[in-house]
Amino acid sequence: MKRALPVLVLSAAALVPLWRYEPSTGTSSSGAGGAAAPAGTPTAAASTASTVVAGSTVPTEKGDVQVRVTFEGDRITAVTMLRAPDHPQTTDAVPKLVAETLRAQSADIDTVSGATVTSDGYKESLQAALDARGA
Repeated sequence: MKRALPVLVLSAAALVPLWRYEPSTGTSSSGAGGAAAPAGTPTAAASTASTVVAGSTVPTEKGDVQVRVTFEGDRITAVTMLRAPDHPQTTDAVPKLVAETLRAQSADIDTVSGATVTSDGYKESLQAALDARGA
């Protein structure tokens, strides 16, 4: 009986941080200079030699994902993350996703292992940008 009280108190003390835990809902912006498009709205801006199209903002359980795609003619020449979850797997996955996009020239790319949620959001936003461009 003497042990029961300390066990209960310590158990409750160990559970308090779990009850108070709130997952991160913040996002980080990987794009340099340039405001993000309104949520869910693909936008297109044309320049003399290239076209820049922002995909829709895709909410995921890790945070929002949004990409901006630069086209020269019909070729994808650059992809920039406007919104990305602040998560280590996302940081590792983004260069792989961009390289795969530039190689495939479409949104039909492989998911990065360990960053499935971010990969799916990336592909959805990328496809929205491609659809807005008409590719």
